[in-house]
Amino acid sequence: MSKHISDQPRSHGAARLREFTKKERETGLHPAVAALRSRPKTRDGDGRKTAEYVRIERGHLT
Repeated sequence: MSKHISDQPRSHGAARLREFTKKERETGLHPAVAALRSRPKTRDGDGRKTAEYVRIERGHLT
């Protein structure tokens, strides 16, 4: 006769911990994502100026 289900050895401890930590990681918000979302929506012209200077430096005048 086979053993009762509660008499079986518990070898699922590592799997339960792995699944728990996976779920915790997926539910949280990564700090890098939070930093990107908290950036201001408006931009100053510095990025556009740099792009224009690079364009002129490459010889594209129009």
